[in-house]
Amino acid sequence: MMSETGPHQSLFLGIDGGGTKCLGRLVDASGRVLGEGLAGSANAFQNLQGTRASIVNCAEAALASAGIAAERLDELVVVAGLAGVNVPRCHSAMTQWSHPFARFEVFTDIHIACVAAHGGEGAIIVVGTGSVGYNLVDGKGHSYGGHGFTLGDQGSGAWLGRRALQAVMLAGDELGPATQLTGLAQAQLGVSGLEVVDVMSAASSREFGAFAPLVIAAAEEGDEVARSILDEGAAYLDAMAMKMLAAGAERLSLLGGLANIMAARMSKPVKERLAPALAQSEEGAVRLALRLQTGQ
Repeated sequence: MMSETGPHQSLFLGIDGGGTKCLGRLVDASGRVLGEGLAGSANAFQNLQGTRASIVNCAEAALASAGIAAERLDELVVVAGLAGVNVPRCHSAMTQWSHPFARFEVFTDIHIACVAAHGGEGAIIVVGTGSVGYNLVDGKGHSYGGHGFTLGDQGSGAWLGRRALQAVMLAGDELGPATQLTGLAQAQLGVSGLEVVDVMSAASSREFGAFAPLVIAAAEEGDEVARSILDEGAAYLDAMAMKMLAAGAERLSLLGGLANIMAARMSKPVKERLAPALAQSEEGAVRLALRLQTGQ
């Protein structure tokens, strides 16, 4: 993407940084897209120095995409929405960073996703490998859930996978109902019985998430255990949605790979309030970067 830009034109970069990649969008003061950049992961909790490097690499890639000299890196006004900065010490470390830009502001990745989804204030629930809710009302943001695979993330892909394997183990001990999940899980793992425990004892949330499609498939075939797992997850997300709507959110969007699956099982009052996201997350960071020029 090539674009002509004068030497004194203001440059704004919005970045969406997560556990797998860092995506940036470069715009001018009018919001016209000049270029985009892609770099490595940007989870400040997992790797602070790596996150900083990814942000710089992303900025350099965006400038190159726009045909703008790398020397203008120090003219960029950058807003980054990052995974991990909900942890206070990580947020503090990023705000104290001696960055190479004209200005740098950091928000949580879910904050910029909310701004992007609604063009401003509203509420979102992200349902992917993990799950988290966030509402932005009267200028104040508040998160719900997002407690991680060990303590929460109900309704997420990892949670569905773990509940599926728990059901398989209960069925094997004849302490729970028989389920199609047993055959499906054994076929995917290549083991059965206590060997499942051995294989999955140190599994990551992503590895557990790989079993979520089995729950969905079994539910579609009428398996009651799989259906009950989906219903349990959807009920949690539904309660979260109702809480955020009661707090004053005007719009609510469900995002992530499992959004449609879970939305179908949520209550009618919540379904009636669901609205599609207006833009991708990096656009939320761009909006926030542009606001800095007016002091908002």
